[in-house]
Amino acid sequence: MASGFCNTCSQLLKEFADHLRSAWRELEIKIKEAFREIGRCNCFRISSERRTAFDLPSLRLNCDNETQLLSQESLQTLNKLATSENTDLQMTSAMYYLHLSHHLNCPLPDAFMEPIVALLLSSDLDVQKTVSLALVNLLLKNNVCKELVIEMGMLVPIIELFRSGDPTAQCHSCACVAMLASSESNRDSLMVDGIIPLLALAKSFDPKVQRNATWALLHLTQSDWSTRLLCQAGAIPVLLLLLQSSDSEVQFYSCTALCNISAIHEHHPRLLRIGGHYLSRSLLTLMSSPVKKNSAQACRCLQTLSKNVLIQDQLMELDCVLPLKALLKTSTSVWIESALTLLSTLSAHPSNTDILVSEGLLEEIGQVLHHPRSNSVIVTYSCKIITNLCTSHVGEQAVMESLCLPGLLCALVSNTLSDETLLHVTSCLHHLMACDVLRTKLSATITSEKVSGLVKLSEQIRNSQLAYNSAAIISELEMTEEMIRLLKPHYTSISKYLLGFLKKKDVKFQQLGVVTIFNLKKDGDFSSLLTNSELKVQLLKVHAQTEETRQLLQMIQPLSPSPVNSGLSQ
Repeated sequence: MASGFCNTCSQLLKEFADHLRSAWRELEIKIKEAFREIGRCNCFRISSERRTAFDLPSLRLNCDNETQLLSQESLQTLNKLATSENTDLQMTSAMYYLHLSHHLNCPLPDAFMEPIVALLLSSDLDVQKTVSLALVNLLLKNNVCKELVIEMGMLVPIIELFRSGDPTAQCHSCACVAMLASSESNRDSLMVDGIIPLLALAKSFDPKVQRNATWALLHLTQSDWSTRLLCQAGAIPVLLLLLQSSDSEVQFYSCTALCNISAIHEHHPRLLRIGGHYLSRSLLTLMSSPVKKNSAQACRCLQTLSKNVLIQDQLMELDCVLPLKALLKTSTSVWIESALTLLSTLSAHPSNTDILVSEGLLEEIGQVLHHPRSNSVIVTYSCKIITNLCTSHVGEQAVMESLCLPGLLCALVSNTLSDETLLHVTSCLHHLMACDVLRTKLSATITSEKVSGLVKLSEQIRNSQLAYNSAAIISELEMTEEMIRLLKPHYTSISKYLLGFLKKKDVKFQQLGVVTIFNLKKDGDFSSLLTNSELKVQLLKVHAQTEETRQLLQMIQPLSPSPVNSGLSQ
């Protein structure tokens, strides 16, 4: 042989090579099988997932670039980590979403919602707590669609967290539900399984859990249907107890929820069913709170309930005036409005007027009318209260001693009040003019500016009732030397609007015109102005029409049946 081996050696070498090739093929098969098994094992997959996790931009660079955060690569990685059986890797994905919730300023793409569902379903509570907090942040910033959260089935694992027993998990899940409940279309879904556990959490000893649970209940009272279900489930006693919480936010949420419930009359029997004036007493206690937004909210709730006479009686029994007067002294217009609204309702009932006057309410109203932030609502309700309380000698005297009259006169020349509000002001002043002492005081204290304001309102044509009220006040002013001096520059304008009144078909305007002319004629200068004027001609026409009407009535009176005759003669 060319190789220099004998036949025997050559044969041995050939057999060895054959065995080696055979052994290698078997080894190759076994190696492949081994790696195939390793590839199927969690150890190998977790190692791969860990390498994938380090590709997330937030872990590499604490990245806040939205393009990188929301890249397709990030989404693929999040999906892998969220569905991993390794809780550490799930937590990596949850932390990424938490990071995302702090830095994202645009809507989260729908595709990024899928991993959140998987993380909420995690068996690890810490993962659930982290991702639920991220979801709260995203909902608060409107980065995710509330309806989509419901559609993707996230509500079930969120409500399951109520039962976790972990305060943090419960706190986050309640916040999620509160945010979801703020969308009207979601409330139906929440009402199915969420009411009972929410009511249970509202009684939690953990203040944060209690606060978020009450916040969620508040949102559920923003529709009639969900409010009805809440009341049927026993929400009212729970909310009443929460009024006494040491947490001012819990007080505010529960009071606002009760305010929403009380706005629906069908729930009043349930609200009043709790004995011992408990509802009225609890709200009055809250109305005395140093936290003024809570005090004002309690006042709004009582105002809604005060349409019920029973509640009114309870409020007067419980001395509600003191905390209401405290609200009137605040510097916030909204709180003043709340107090005045309730006081207006209470003052409308004659049985309450003496108590309200004796408590010095009119003195406070006078101060309110001079408040620098006084607005149409404040002035309107102040006028209603003054009119309601000035029905007795005691009330008239209280108005005399207060700043009510100067405040009403200042309102006449305000540039910020609407015609509707000025209508209330002039109506109130006209009502006060029926009292001799008040008419005398008003006539003595009115200034040139206020007289000018009354004349302008009398001659405007956009609101006839406002013109009538203003002219009626002028018609009753006492014609002293000072008053004549104030009115004299306006005689031409007054004559013009009086002519318009006399030409109207409405008898009350004609009568007012005649009364005003009769009062102004006490000044000789006005009498001279009236002579040979168009106003005098129109006045004679009205007189002639009145005389003609009287004669016609006398002619038909004998023809009328006895009851009618008796009425006409009277």
